Amino acid sequence: MKPYKEMGREELLQEQKLLEAKYEEMKAKGLKLDMSRGKPAKAQLDLANGMMDVLNSDSDMKSEAGVDCRNYGVMDGIPEARRLLADMSEVPEKNILIYGNSSLNVMFDTVARAMSMGVCGHTPWAQQGKIKFLCPVPGYDRHFGITEFFGIEMINVPLLKTGPDMDIVEKLVSEDPQIKGIWCVPKYSNPTGISYSDETVRRFAHLKPAAPDFRIFWDNAYSIHHLYDEDQDVILELLTECQKAGTEDMVYKFISTSKVSFPGSGIAAMAASEANLADARKAMFYQTIGHDKLNQLRHVRFFKDMDGVREHMRKHAAILRPKFETVLDILEQELGGLEIGSWVKPKGGYFISFDSMEGCAKKIVAKAKEAGVVMTGAGATFPYGKDPEDRNIRIAPSFPTPEELAEAAKIFVLCVKLASVEKLLEQ
Repeated sequence: MKPYKEMGREELLQEQKLLEAKYEEMKAKGLKLDMSRGKPAKAQLDLANGMMDVLNSDSDMKSEAGVDCRNYGVMDGIPEARRLLADMSEVPEKNILIYGNSSLNVMFDTVARAMSMGVCGHTPWAQQGKIKFLCPVPGYDRHFGITEFFGIEMINVPLLKTGPDMDIVEKLVSEDPQIKGIWCVPKYSNPTGISYSDETVRRFAHLKPAAPDFRIFWDNAYSIHHLYDEDQDVILELLTECQKAGTEDMVYKFISTSKVSFPGSGIAAMAASEANLADARKAMFYQTIGHDKLNQLRHVRFFKDMDGVREHMRKHAAILRPKFETVLDILEQELGGLEIGSWVKPKGGYFISFDSMEGCAKKIVAKAKEAGVVMTGAGATFPYGKDPEDRNIRIAPSFPTPEELAEAAKIFVLCVKLASVEKLLEQ
């Protein structure tokens, strides 16, 4: 079929009539499908069920350092858990601090601590007037939710195929001392699936912020979530690059096993310079007398080491890969050549980013919901939920069954076609 934009009005009206008939057929099925969030499917959760058996009432509950993991203490995390999370983060063990189950919680805490205590001896952010964060877009809605919660002004920065537009980032952070941070998902970015180039990582390490308490919030949520064994993205390790540049205090790295083991019962960690970790410990001293060491022990005994984690992630990929390929194949078959949308084919992560014609995303998502497919709200991938061009839609293929996913993808492309025809007819 030729591109919609090349069709005359009569052709568009005929196409609209056909599409509306198909849409009514889909609605009549009464489907209830959910592609709204990147939740692991049951088959993925089942992969880690053996973790529930590595500890029982007869088990040795001591860490390798001889600490009874049932008791208080070991605020930094048991050594073997620190080593495992350090390997996942590609940093030395001394640069790792273990937290609870969620890296999102650690990021929230880190912003809260900066607001109330300040960063490494600087004036608390809450006492510095209107402070700001840079937000590469499209990006992760929960990152933006944290900064919005604290009343921090968010500034959009375009996300290119190589990462954030570093010309803009460098200019803004060097000129404005009220800019205190930037959100980053450097590998298989949420939602676009892109990974930052070596040049982008080096430029981050060499930033010269006007604010001495500026920090890069480097969320390694998908750093080991490859879809393919051979064709994988590799990015430079930022903390190492910062150490080379003498800026090691400028970065906080976050990671967790949330989509590796159990999302509700994983281990989270922050990797940072020794000065930043010492700063974090000041608050942690009053927050807890130690996180869940039994959970840390379970993870280490189940995975054993980084090779064990990699092998486990191959099993995740075997479940996820066909789902991503199903959606991508349907997008190509149904929309390829129509020039009414574009999408990225990711090599890892949890999402497919789709860009519709300008002004169509909200309508597409609403139509899909009416036909029984719940998607992430249009605009969610931008601060304040406002996509200035109303184009970006995040597709989350992980949770539905393959059969449900194929059905949902067909409804989605039908809604894209229908909204696009309506848009062109309006023009």
